[in-house]
Formats: sequence, C-alpha cells, structure tokens
Amino acid sequence: MFPALDISTSALVAQRMRMNAIASNLANISTTRNEQGEPEPYKPRFVMFQTDPSVGSHGAAGVRVSSVEIDQTPPRLKYEPGHPDADKNGYVAYPAIDMMSEFTDALEAARAYEANLGAMEISKDLAQQTLKIIA
Repeated sequence: MFPALDISTSALVAQRMRMNAIASNLANISTTRNEQGEPEPYKPRFVMFQTDPSVGSHGAAGVRVSSVEIDQTPPRLKYEPGHPDADKNGYVAYPAIDMMSEFTDALEAARAYEANLGAMEISKDLAQQTLKIIA
C-alpha cells in the first residue's frame, strides 16, 4: 500500500543484519578457538547488500542482504609463548578484526537505520496530511 514504507522497512532489516555481524565481530575479537574447541581464530563476518526490485514500485527498489561473507584475511599473530593456543614458535593467532573499522561500520549502520526511521516518519505524516485533506 505504501511503497516508501516497504522500502524503508527493507533497509531497516538489512541494517539490523549488518549490525548483528558487527556485534559478532566485536564480541569475538579475542576468540582463538573455533566452535569445536580447536585452536583456530574466529573469522570476521561482513554483510553484502543488493537491490530488491520486489520491494517498491515505479522504478524504486528496496534493499536486501544477498549474503553474509566470511573474511579470509590471515589472522593477526601475537607473540605470547605462555598462551595455551600458542604455536611452537610462541605465536597466538587472533582474528583479523580492526576495532576502529568495526566501530565506524557500526556508526554508519546506525545512521542509516536512523535515516530510514526518519523517512518512515515523514511518509506516515504525509499520509496523515493527505487523509486530512481528503476528509
């Protein structure tokens, strides 16, 4: 009924998925073992978006998450010979996660989320004003 609301809703869902991936990356910034308990550092995730022409109309399109990718950057090695996960040379493999980049991405996702909430509020107000004029 309201394509603008549908488009903004699709963006809210996509940005929420992005924020979940960022939160997961930050939560696992020091994780040196995988789910099976083997010494393998956490691999950061990132979300890929693409347009969704099924949302919207008249040339406007929404957005959707096309995939959640796993970063293949080599782990960051830190010399800690006493660590239980240290290799024979005393190095521990930590995830290749840059906290500042993650915080910047989180800020961008939050701003995009806020912008879409604002667009939804404006669309709602326009619809209400239209109903007042018609009534």
